[in-house]
This record gives sequence, structure tokens and C-alpha cells, in this order.
Amino acid sequence: MSHTPTQQRKLSGGRARYVWIAIAILVILALLVLAGLFAWRTTQRNADPGDVAMLKLIDEYGQADGSAQTDAVKRGLYLARAGDCIACHTAQGGKPFAGGLGLNTPFGVIVSSNITPDPQYGIGNWTDAQFLEAVKQGVAPHHKLLYPAMPYNLYARVSDRDLLDIFAYLKTVSPVAEAPPANRLPFPFNIRAMMVGWNLLFFDPTPFRPNPSQSVEWNRGAYLVDGLGHCTACHSGKNFLGGDTDYLQGYDLENWHAPEITGNHYLGLGNWSEADIVAYLQTGGNRFSVAAGSMGEAVSNSTQYLTAGDLKAIALYLKSVPGSNRVAPQPVASTDQMMALGRDLYQSNCNACHRTNGEGVDAMVPSLANNPGLRAPGANNVIRTILVGGRGAATASNPTSAQMPAFAWKLSDADTAAIATYIRNSWGNAADAVDAKRVGALRSSLHAPPTIISR
Repeated sequence: MSHTPTQQRKLSGGRARYVWIAIAILVILALLVLAGLFAWRTTQRNADPGDVAMLKLIDEYGQADGSAQTDAVKRGLYLARAGDCIACHTAQGGKPFAGGLGLNTPFGVIVSSNITPDPQYGIGNWTDAQFLEAVKQGVAPHHKLLYPAMPYNLYARVSDRDLLDIFAYLKTVSPVAEAPPANRLPFPFNIRAMMVGWNLLFFDPTPFRPNPSQSVEWNRGAYLVDGLGHCTACHSGKNFLGGDTDYLQGYDLENWHAPEITGNHYLGLGNWSEADIVAYLQTGGNRFSVAAGSMGEAVSNSTQYLTAGDLKAIALYLKSVPGSNRVAPQPVASTDQMMALGRDLYQSNCNACHRTNGEGVDAMVPSLANNPGLRAPGANNVIRTILVGGRGAATASNPTSAQMPAFAWKLSDADTAAIATYIRNSWGNAADAVDAKRVGALRSSLHAPPTIISR
């Protein structure tokens, strides 16, 4: 029996439809299996209660110097600041905790959610169990899988009590009846079901495990760094799927470089004392550096409010992390043509504030001498600051903060590259030369103005 072309097309279309239905069923079954494996793994890992006695001591240490609060709301405020919740959940010019901030990722823009107690658009109708499941497991009510831009993979290490106190505090903030804009994620990253696979690969739901061979103070620092502080979200490398690599060894994001914050002496905090780290996190500056950009916001919104004990614990822990094994390369020779140009431009544009010896002004103008931040593999921070300037963190001890002017209008790409190369290879620094093409690309991405003054 033969078929007309029309009948053949109908038959082919019918077969194709059945094939796609079969594929869809197989995909759904595979996701269900993955979900079951994930749920089983979570149950298995959460079964171990950990060292309860040590955890109690760690919690008591965190409250020993003034953060102790019997009032869950007051304690929740402190912990919400420790987690810097307001930074991601408040859009520029928006209402606190109402969400709407677009977080740029390699996969698209993820927009933060409304976490005010509004019952329709926020978390006003959430139960304690739903809040914990969202924050620690990445599953919001109605089985909505969250993207790890909300670092549930790190908050899994935070105790239930700490998170529920944060929840108690969030219930007291002003409700905002506004829905944040939708995410801007291309296919297939807009399919939330893909997070099941990501979780199986990269999400470890194990709660914080204290190290019994270390002090209570060290463990408190580890708890804050790896949990509420979610330092690895910015300061650890990422693989092509967004999983964490190279623990606290630095990472480029949003045209910034989050530097290495381990005990490494070349790129990390090895030359900083614990007091230097405490001063930086509490005031926004120390004898080495001034917090600006995203880190300046973190100091302003978060770390300046932490107790001296918690800051010291963080410092102790960070300096104990061995970090990368990178060592200083050979510096660019002082006789190099680019170094000569950079030296001349530095003396006429930068010398007044940063001084001839590059030492700057303590807690106001960053020291360029022996500065691990300048020696990073990428020069984004140096280039960006020269082009568009920056303002230091505003804190209780420094409410006005210092500001560096922008030089994009004055310095060409070649000029900027020369200055960056000079300061990255002077006063004890050593790093690769900066390419003018890289400056041009970053200038374009920052929408910085072209040069209008030439030498």
C-alpha cells in the first residue's frame, strides 16, 4: 500500500512527535532518579551530628565579646550583617531586602529575590522549615530549585539556630510588595531542573565540621569564612560549570579580581599580621590596602559590624590556609621602555597621593609598595582603578572615606598600561607587563570615556 506525499508527511510528523514524547519521558525519569540520589546523599551526609560539644564552644566564642543576644531578632541582625544579606538583596536605589539586583554570571543575569516579609512577593508566608530548606538546600517553596548565585552550597554549613535567628530578623524589616524582575538567562540555563545535576556534582550538604586539632577561635573563623561570610563565592576559582576550585586563591568576576586571601606571601595575606586583617575588615583600610569596589561594599555593609573576636578569628583562619604555590616572577626590567614611560606618568599623575616610594597614606591611600593585590595574575583591579577611580569603604571610623579620581579622560590605553606595568614592578612588586589592548577592552566594557588629552 502506497501513501501520498501528504500522508507520508503526516506519518513522519506523528513518528517524530512520539520520539520527542519518549525523549521527554526519559529526561523526566532521569531527573527523578537524580533527585532521588541527591535526596539520599543529603540524608546520608546530614546523619552525622558532628562534634556537638565543639560546635557549642564555637557558638559561645562568637558571642563572648558582645554579640551574645537572648533576643533572636537582635542576634539575627548581627548574623544577617555577617552574611551581608542586604548587598545582594537590594537593588541600586531600591528598598532594603526587596531584591531586584542583577548578578552577572557567565551564564546570564540572575536577579536577587525579595526577602522582605511581604506575603505575596517576599517570604512572609514561609515557615521555618521552608526557610531552612531554601537557604541550606537551595529548594524554595513549591519545589522551586534555586541557582547557586544564592550560595546555599555554603550556607549549608551554617547552624539552623543562626539561620532561624536571621529569619526572625527578616520578619521585622519593612515588607515590600514588589516582584523583582525576571532572570535574564538564555536556554538551557533558564531550565531550573538542571540544578539537580549541578547539585549532584558540586553541592556538598555536609554541615560545618569542626577540626578538633585546632582551637575554638580557629574553628570559629573557619565557620564564618566558609559559611555566612561565603568568602569562596568571590575569592575561589570556578570551573566551566560554576563549581568552586582553588580554595580562596582568587578569581576574576564582573571586571574585578577578587584576590587570593590565603597565607601565601606573594599573592595572599602572608605579609599581613592578624591585626592588619582586623583593621582592614573593621575600618576599611590598613597600612597595606584600602577596601574599594565590591570589597568596599562588603566592609561597609558587613564586616565593620562584626565583633573584634569574630574578626580576629577570621584573620587567624585565613592566615593558616596555605593557598597557592605561586612565587614571584622576574620583574620587568627598570630599563624597559614601558617602565620608563610608566615612571614618568606616575610622577606627574600619581606621586602626590601615593608618594615617590609608593607607600601611600595609612588607611586612606593604598600602599603600592610590596602589595600582593598588584601582583595578581590579571591586572583588572589596577587598570579599572586608573580608568574610573574608586571610593574606599565608608565605615564608622571613616564615614567620608577617600576617593581616587578617574583618569580615563586623560590617559590613553598605552599610558594606562605603562603606569600599571610600572607600579606592578616597583617597590618589591613583580608581575607581567600590562597590554594596551587589554586596557582598551576593559575601558570599553566599563563604558569609560576615551582619552581627550594626549601627551
